[in-house]
Amino acid sequence: MASDNIRVILADDHAVVRKGIRDFLMESGDIDVIAEVSDGDEAIALIDQHRPDVAVLDIQMPKRSGIDVCRHIRAQQWPVGILILTAYDDDPYVLAVLQAGANGYVLKTADADEIVQAVRDVHEGKSALDPKIARKLMTQLSHHAAAQPVESLTAREMDVLRLAARGYTNKAIAAQLNISDRTAQGHLANIFDKLHVATRTEAVMRAVSLGWVSPEETME
Repeated sequence: MASDNIRVILADDHAVVRKGIRDFLMESGDIDVIAEVSDGDEAIALIDQHRPDVAVLDIQMPKRSGIDVCRHIRAQQWPVGILILTAYDDDPYVLAVLQAGANGYVLKTADADEIVQAVRDVHEGKSALDPKIARKLMTQLSHHAAAQPVESLTAREMDVLRLAARGYTNKAIAAQLNISDRTAQGHLANIFDKLHVATRTEAVMRAVSLGWVSPEETME
């Protein structure tokens, strides 16, 4: 295993599904599946032990769901990217997962190449949303925005939001704008409040739905 490869823990309660996902992730050449588990409790224990770069989680698992695992990871502030890989595209699941702090949501029907790229995107701090999920989320956020008007952002907050849309981390945003990490974090907190969202992914999707950020900016 190459030391600079993306280290992944895979959690899914179906052994055959796990094997298929593990095989094409390993075949990518830059991803190592360092452990795989079949339930949420095991996932939390191994993520705590190994601190992988990315955790690939199913939603429906014994003991704890992928959403519960996601919430636990974020509560502990572990620096782990989270990709939900699931068969479920129901609206409540999508919103719950993103509000729990997941970086990506991809359906198991996606091509192997798309799933591999989603792992890479999450590792780089970008959002990774299945196109079908992104469309549904945009519709939901548009309706939500109509019912709950948002405040305008300052010019500096728009700078921060655009960089977040391009996948920049807080530290990278701070360096790009010549501000402190704490200031960048403060701007993001203000953006979340003004847009009535809880995560970077929701903030970016809301900004796209409002026409503040172009979809192309999220793909750079």
